[in-house]
Amino acid sequence: MYDKIFIHVGQICTATKPTEISTVLGSCVAVCLYDKLYMYGSMNHYLLPMWNGNGLQSPKFGNISIPKMIESMINAGCSIANMEAKLFGGANINFATNEDMMIGRRNVMTAKEILREYGVKITAED
Repeated sequence: MYDKIFIHVGQICTATKPTEISTVLGSCVAVCLYDKLYMYGSMNHYLLPMWNGNGLQSPKFGNISIPKMIESMINAGCSIANMEAKLFGGANINFATNEDMMIGRRNVMTAKEILREYGVKITAED
């Protein structure tokens, strides 16, 4: 038997035992990390790509959430060298044509940039 966890916007779940983690996405993005050696995993759900520095830092922002989940995996004993990522979400739900309004696309680009900076390989996206 394994745990089943549903995560909401701004949440991160890191599992060190078999766990089914799920969420529902539109323009939001979920990054799923997996350590091939330890078989640990982590998933986030963020709403916007970048925290602008106002208010509290929150994992509702990709540039806060992704480093936090990588840190949680490292704290569990994982190594970036053994991690791989899968990206989900990033829909253009408001049919925006202005780049600034394409939140989903910007969310995906943020994930790709941060994962590249950390050296985490992306193995799939949808």
